[in-house]
Amino acid sequence: MSVGLKKLGAPFPVSAIGLIGDDDDGRQLLNICDEHGIERSALKSRSDISTSFTFVMNAADSGKRTFFYSPGAHAAQTPDDFDFSNSLSRIVHLGLPGLHEKLDAPWGDDPSGWVMVLKKAKAAGLKPNIELVSVEPEKIHATALPMLPYLDTLIINDYEAGAISEITTIKNGVPDALACRRAAEILMERSKLSLAAIHFPMGGVVLARNGDVAEHASVNVPKSVIVGSNGAGDAFAAGILFSHHEGWPLLQSLKLAHASAASSMRHESTTGSIVNYKECLRLADAWGWRG
Repeated sequence: MSVGLKKLGAPFPVSAIGLIGDDDDGRQLLNICDEHGIERSALKSRSDISTSFTFVMNAADSGKRTFFYSPGAHAAQTPDDFDFSNSLSRIVHLGLPGLHEKLDAPWGDDPSGWVMVLKKAKAAGLKPNIELVSVEPEKIHATALPMLPYLDTLIINDYEAGAISEITTIKNGVPDALACRRAAEILMERSKLSLAAIHFPMGGVVLARNGDVAEHASVNVPKSVIVGSNGAGDAFAAGILFSHHEGWPLLQSLKLAHASAASSMRHESTTGSIVNYKECLRLADAWGWRG
């Protein structure tokens, strides 16, 4: 997310917060922050843990992805690892509930450590957004629902939206655009979100607290340039948060999110082919939009 924002050309400071190991993977993350100008004083390392990592395997014929996850530092992370007291940021982006042993568990009187982290963020004046992971629907619902009252924005995919709202958003393997919009409406009804965005392969929908809504098809990316979809959802979310931070109209925000996701699909990594937001939109217009 941080790298995606910087590559889009975010005109605001971007910083990282979290826990990593004092190992080669952790040092690589620090180097990435330095390379892209991401402030990292709140990214803490410990010598007694390893940095979390995930191997992503893409099937050449179908594009289906398989993930092999090593929790590492994520298993050790607690709300005490988050200090927002000196943060000058406006938005905090957190992930991934459902994959953190201690943060997923109850913490004091709170249903999870995530809720405690969100409370700390809001007390410091930050507006929280979370990133979900497409695990079992029951697990998504159980971990995400207690977090809803403390979120300012929520940017998720069709599968995750169905899990939280408890409606069917994918029918016979095909995302239902109308159901996705209804899921977004349910999420707004059950929370104090200022914005809810749901994306699916053919398009997306964004709802605002004031009742404004935008729907738009995704980019018709040429198959010849697609290398992989790893990180496309994160690139979409980066586009939404970029434009939301800058006060863009909903429709333009959604178009940038689609364009950012499309741009990211030209590289096997999550951010290798993301470009400046103006170039993302130019590419999207050149490739055309799904109709």
